[in-house]
Amino acid sequence: METPLDLYRARRDELIAVILRQREQIADLEREQAQLQAALAAQRTALEQLQTRVGTLLALLDPADDDAPARPATMPGLKPTARRPASASPRPPRKRRARGYGRKRMRPTARQLHAFRHCPQCGTPLRGGTHRRRREVIEVVPAQVQVIEHVSIERRCPRCRGRWQPGPELAGVVVGQRRLGVGLLSLIAVLREELRLPVRSIQWYLQAVHGLSLSVGAIVDALHLVAQRAEPVLAQLGETIRASPVVHVDETGWRQAGANGYAWTFSTERERLFRHGGRDRPMLEAAIGTDYAGVLVSDFYAVYTGYEGRHQYCWAHLLRDVDELVGQHRDDAALRGWAAAVHALYERATAFTHPDPLARRQQRQAYEAELGALCAPWLGQDAAPQRGLCARITAHLSELFVFVEDPAVPPTNNAAERSLRHLVTTRKISGGTRSPAGTATKMTLATLFGTWRLQGVDPLAACRALLASPQD
Repeated sequence: METPLDLYRARRDELIAVILRQREQIADLEREQAQLQAALAAQRTALEQLQTRVGTLLALLDPADDDAPARPATMPGLKPTARRPASASPRPPRKRRARGYGRKRMRPTARQLHAFRHCPQCGTPLRGGTHRRRREVIEVVPAQVQVIEHVSIERRCPRCRGRWQPGPELAGVVVGQRRLGVGLLSLIAVLREELRLPVRSIQWYLQAVHGLSLSVGAIVDALHLVAQRAEPVLAQLGETIRASPVVHVDETGWRQAGANGYAWTFSTERERLFRHGGRDRPMLEAAIGTDYAGVLVSDFYAVYTGYEGRHQYCWAHLLRDVDELVGQHRDDAALRGWAAAVHALYERATAFTHPDPLARRQQRQAYEAELGALCAPWLGQDAAPQRGLCARITAHLSELFVFVEDPAVPPTNNAAERSLRHLVTTRKISGGTRSPAGTATKMTLATLFGTWRLQGVDPLAACRALLASPQD
């Protein structure tokens, strides 16, 4: 084994020999680097040609109809209809259900007999008979409101001469000194939040169906009371979400007293939390904290781009932008080929599974390198329509395949968008809220009923249990 040269004590000729060898090694490395750069340029050129050929083949398989009216690009909720290719295999036969799911006959609560008392022809009295036909009619009997007066009676003991008057035991019946019982409060909250009825429609329903006359103010006060009772539950939900390994976040517009604002949703597999405020970083930090250790799943809005924790961007938003770009440049074969390659890479990434964490991490890095290679040729081409999307993908490449390494992380932010759907429908009906107190109540009720809805809990029974819990 050759003894390493001591550079501090080496002679001049030995140092010159070392320098000459290093020069030769550097020259070899520079020649190898030039060869690799030439090979990379050739591969990029070949990739562009392949993407152009793929886009041309796609156009031949599914030619664009230039005479067809273009779909509006800004209409929310509009998704392209997937056409089944003619060469596709026939659909499998429909699976027969194990049992029928038609409506079953219910147990009758009352019975009415229909029979002739006298013969219609000769008038002879008729008795007995045979059941020949049955018909079930379901009807709802309006339940009138019950006004229960609780009277405390004072009684005097004849032996010790003491006077005794019990306090009414109304725990679980009414909240505090209020007049409306927990059942009525729960019904009002369900009508307002679960069925999205306006306050005056709730007022009409209570009067028409139950014979109860309540003012608009009384109904609004009942909603505020339910939200007030839910404050400990909201605090617990916030702690649970901050401790969750994955949190989905999204926001939508919400007007308060005519001023624009935003409603935020923070969702997990079993919880939903709604908050109202601006559209800036403090809203995100106030909900999940500055030291959140889990994975944040979001779209590409600027508030999330500077997030320093673990982050998964939504592939549904990215692929939607890719498809929209292809629709705007239908004649660009290279763009169609690039889009098909991105879609194919996503399909392979979502289908990948492996029990070994190290293998999942290596596969994540491989997918990142492959997607980066797909985008690299277009970054320097100002005329390429996919240049902007390629720049975005390259900037956030390390936050696109977190779901490959961590199976608990989904590749899309669909959970947050589903969470906002109920609130958006309410906004379209009412237009927003009129005061900060109304907004706080709305966000609280949306949190409560959204969480119960996600957990499959009966909202009426859950609301009754919340209001009937022990008073503080």
